[in-house]
Amino acid sequence: MIINSFIFAFHLLGKYNILMIIKYIGFIITLLWSYSFIKLQNLFKKGSGFLITLFVSNISWFTFLAACIYGFKNFEFYYVLLAIGFIIALVHLMFGRISLFIKSKFQNQQNFFKIKTYIEYLIIIVILYYIFN
Repeated sequence: MIINSFIFAFHLLGKYNILMIIKYIGFIITLLWSYSFIKLQNLFKKGSGFLITLFVSNISWFTFLAACIYGFKNFEFYYVLLAIGFIIALVHLMFGRISLFIKSKFQNQQNFFKIKTYIEYLIIIVILYYIFN
């Protein structure tokens, strides 16, 4: 639905061919991917989130900035700012909705924090396993 509206908007302007539309969609997907991981890093505790910060968040910030530079080089300034604003708003809304959904499923907050802690340490173990093997 969203991709169709972008294709229609670019085609209506007549300035861009199909290759530029595909590049713009790839630019938007890259922004969405990298900013989602940046936002995801905020969910982890400071102690257990060290490896997540080290490996995932720093690389995601680099990817986000590289995608922004790519966008400013290849597309008009207005379209890049529109895409960045749209992606940031979309990710914040998405994480807000997910947070409300998860809080509604766990009535006892202690169980939620226990499960969250186990998941955090499981992620750390998986990362360490793949690093050393």
